[in-house]
Amino acid sequence: MVKLLMSWDIKPGVEQEYFEFVVREFVPGITKLGIQPTNAWYTVYGNSPQILTAGVADTKEAIEKALATEDWQALQDKLETFVDNLEKKIIRASGGFQL
Repeated sequence: MVKLLMSWDIKPGVEQEYFEFVVREFVPGITKLGIQPTNAWYTVYGNSPQILTAGVADTKEAIEKALATEDWQALQDKLETFVDNLEKKIIRASGGFQL
């Protein structure tokens, strides 16, 4: 198993629209692409990204293939209307919190 880790900060003033997008479009969209969401963290205090999230797939190639699709690009483009500092990386999945 491999894990797609993503982090970002929500732009001020669009919080409600952001959360609606995540629930209605982003999570179903990445699931349809074969990435199973596993975790999401919201940072309330400290100097770290406001949102940390993860999803898993069987292979690195499966995630890379999903991220190369037009559907992913459309999801990412829309996400970026609500967030700043979007980062993503693919790592080998292990139990618990990973950075």
